[in-house]
Amino acid sequence: MLDSNYFYYTDKRLNCDEVRLEELASTFGTPLYVTSSKSLVDSYNAFEHAFRALPHFTCYSVKANFNLSVIRAFAELGCGCDVNSGGELYRALQAGVAPDKIIFAGVGKKHEEIMYSLKCGVFMLKAESISELRSIDRIAGELGKIASVALRINPNVTAETHPYITTGGSKEKFGIDEAEIPEVFALLGQLPNLRLIGLDMHIGSQIFDPEYYVAATVKLLALFNLSKTLGFAVEFLDIGGGFPVTYDPLKPATLIERFAEKLVPMLQPAGVTVIFEPGRYLVANASVLLTKILYKKRNHAGKEFLVVDAGMTELIRPALYQSHHEVQAVSRHDKTVVADVVGPICESSDFFARHREIDAVEEGELLAVMSCGAYASVMSSNYNGRLRPAEVMVNGSEVKLVRKRESYEQLILNELL
Repeated sequence: MLDSNYFYYTDKRLNCDEVRLEELASTFGTPLYVTSSKSLVDSYNAFEHAFRALPHFTCYSVKANFNLSVIRAFAELGCGCDVNSGGELYRALQAGVAPDKIIFAGVGKKHEEIMYSLKCGVFMLKAESISELRSIDRIAGELGKIASVALRINPNVTAETHPYITTGGSKEKFGIDEAEIPEVFALLGQLPNLRLIGLDMHIGSQIFDPEYYVAATVKLLALFNLSKTLGFAVEFLDIGGGFPVTYDPLKPATLIERFAEKLVPMLQPAGVTVIFEPGRYLVANASVLLTKILYKKRNHAGKEFLVVDAGMTELIRPALYQSHHEVQAVSRHDKTVVADVVGPICESSDFFARHREIDAVEEGELLAVMSCGAYASVMSSNYNGRLRPAEVMVNGSEVKLVRKRESYEQLILNELL
């Protein structure tokens, strides 16, 4: 069970802050994403406190959860944003984030996205290839601008995490290879419309062992020292994100303080501002996915299934990454059953839990799929003609609808016969 200060039981009823989840389901329907505003604030403050001894700038990684109200919650705390597309940039701007607090990342930026970001005046663009550096220089020249850029380096450090979310190894598509660094520094002296202000890395996600960050930071600092000898005035070192959260109580995440203990002494002597880009760390445990049990069924082998009205279209992580999410009954029962919690989608991979012990719930009752604040709503889809769910944000006893449920009309809005 993942009880917390934000999702907890009183009188055997699951609450978000001061609001019962069953009341939210009754008002807004299911499936429904429910986010605790207090959790967002507390996670951000915990991160800031851990790295308080280090001059730093935190940029929320918008890809984890790009709801406008989530972005705004962090912006109001002084947080910047890390975006990976023109669409994420647009969202950040609409949420009220100042352009000079936005970093534009991504391995495949299109021409129009680079132009859009330069016209907006973003803080920096992170370049991931020699070709991209040339493109940014050319577009900046067309606009009569000098583009502030950071180099994303692939440090060739492969962290122990799911292979789909490791990004710092030599086999991955991300970043500029170590062997290309001399060529890149030479090229920067020939590109008049670029100003190198930062060096960046990001080695993956859900990284529990701080030593992987240590190994990658050693390489980043060596590159920083080389840049100084070559006359570059690098002002920022970007460590990226990837700090872990707890999905499974049997596998608790390493405390953020353990990462700070390792990284702060290494980075302080550089005398520059350090950029962090946490995403999952700030939002994962701030939300749950509420879903209703449609049917109970048992097959000839005695296997129990709970068929619910949410599926991989609302939370694809179990299907995509074989990820664990706790599943809790919104109304507690004294007895339990062992069952698969499955969705309505026409795929065998459409499940939230396999052979899981769960409260002996009945048809029509509610389940809460925990830790759905990151990579749930943002990765949702209309597969099978599904409607994306509504989203609500809870702050104490206050409830705010922050995304309306889609309609059938919206499914075909952009199509032409």
